Amino acid sequence: MSQYQAGILEAVPAHAQHLFFALESAADLPAAIDRLTNLVEGTSTVVGLGESLVQALGREVAALRVFPALSGKGVDIPSSQHALWCWLRGDDRGELLHRSRRLEAALAPALRLVQKTDAFRYDGGRDLTGYEDGTENPDGDDAVAAAVVAEGMEAGSSFVAIQHWVHDLDGFDALQPDERDNIMGRRRSDNEELDDAPESAHVKRTAQESFTPEAFVLRRSMPWSDGTQAGLLFVAFGHSLDAFEAQLRRMAGLEDGIVDGLFRFTRPTTGGYYWCPPLRDGRLGL
Repeated sequence: MSQYQAGILEAVPAHAQHLFFALESAADLPAAIDRLTNLVEGTSTVVGLGESLVQALGREVAALRVFPALSGKGVDIPSSQHALWCWLRGDDRGELLHRSRRLEAALAPALRLVQKTDAFRYDGGRDLTGYEDGTENPDGDDAVAAAVVAEGMEAGSSFVAIQHWVHDLDGFDALQPDERDNIMGRRRSDNEELDDAPESAHVKRTAQESFTPEAFVLRRSMPWSDGTQAGLLFVAFGHSLDAFEAQLRRMAGLEDGIVDGLFRFTRPTTGGYYWCPPLRDGRLGL
């Protein structure tokens, strides 16, 4: 029986590492994938495959595609698609470091690590701006329905969209409190939604029930910092990629010309789509 990778539904951890790999040697791929399935159990490490890797394995996942580069009014959303993404979850940064080293060694020479990002939980689950993140996340059975494929050949799998967003925290802090609240559409003080928020407010741009069909995703985003830049590592799981993409297009103003207020202080610098295979008999179903 197929079962989703449990880490997808679990709450965000205290610390995480996101590893992004490029495909270097298709000939060495079968052995590397075998080693990967021996290391990953889907809870402390969640794995997602890009379209190029799925094709290299001789598989077809119909709903998987490459992340699209989008442009709106004063907005550029880049694509930086990779072959493989691994999300390491834990409570100790040192332990994550050693796990990431083991994964990198196990995947070589078939796959080469090209980017590693450390992420962390901040103030109980807030973005670095101080606003709560993922307030409208579905819970329980609704979360499973939003994030996991329910039936068919890919039952138990999930799709994930990942972006690095870089914040201008100095610029954001220089804004007046009500101006910051209007960008988000919520009060930072109590997380209450503003009835009179402008149409550009983030909560109005991404209200999941306002799309046709409704665009529910399960967010597992976390703050990140590399010492010179900081922001949000956005992670959204879905039973397809359509809900996320509908939200992103509206944020960029491609639906009605109204650009999300978030772009006043933050911008995405990466973008990738990945397929998270189910577990079968406790191993990745590859």
